[in-house]
Amino acid sequence: MFAVLKTGGKQYKVQSGDMLRVEKLAADAGEKVQFNEILMVGATVGTPTIEGAAVQAEVVDQIKGDKVIHFVKRRRKHGSQRTKGHRQQLTLLKITDILEKGGDKSGVKAAIGAGSVSAVAVEAAKPAKKKAAPKKAEAKKAEPKKAEPKAEAKKAAPKKSAAKAAADDLKQLSGVGPALEKKLNEAGVTTFAQIAAWSDADVAEMDEKLSFKGRIEREDWIAQAKELAKG
Repeated sequence: MFAVLKTGGKQYKVQSGDMLRVEKLAADAGEKVQFNEILMVGATVGTPTIEGAAVQAEVVDQIKGDKVIHFVKRRRKHGSQRTKGHRQQLTLLKITDILEKGGDKSGVKAAIGAGSVSAVAVEAAKPAKKKAAPKKAEAKKAEPKKAEPKAEAKKAAPKKSAAKAAADDLKQLSGVGPALEKKLNEAGVTTFAQIAAWSDADVAEMDEKLSFKGRIEREDWIAQAKELAKG
């Protein structure tokens, strides 16, 4: 006699004695489990399942399937690619019995997927959530302490304005307009003294970071900055 059972979103045709690999079940090796979603037993077809029918099996081992390679490539100017391997967790079973009826009274543990959340686990989690409520209340009481850093930030505001006042007009450099000056300021460069102190490594870094394409050396900004820094 054969049966068609459903587990893990898939259907399997089995007979007594068959070895079967299914999506991982919450059971240990040696345990006996029972599948209750039976779509067909012999010539009897369910609507969609057969009430009382069941397939019993013994858990042989918890195994992993063959490695599947997942490759993703994005076709863009600055595209990326990624290769990832995956091995599906499976349960190896040996089919022991096919029951046409009486499966609901057999007392054998139901086959449940390892990722399923049982009703017992849900009930056990509810008290924990209620106990966590006082912590939220404590967090609200602690909120006024955050006002102190804000006050310090307000005091520090004049320093920022003073820094802006001390900034040089970088547009005096040859080839520097408002757009390039904005780029330099965003990179933290605001004075002629900073540019005058650049090393070869600094020039290369700025050239690459801000896409100046050799303009720093071509326009000789460092020499210009030294003269302008003297006032």
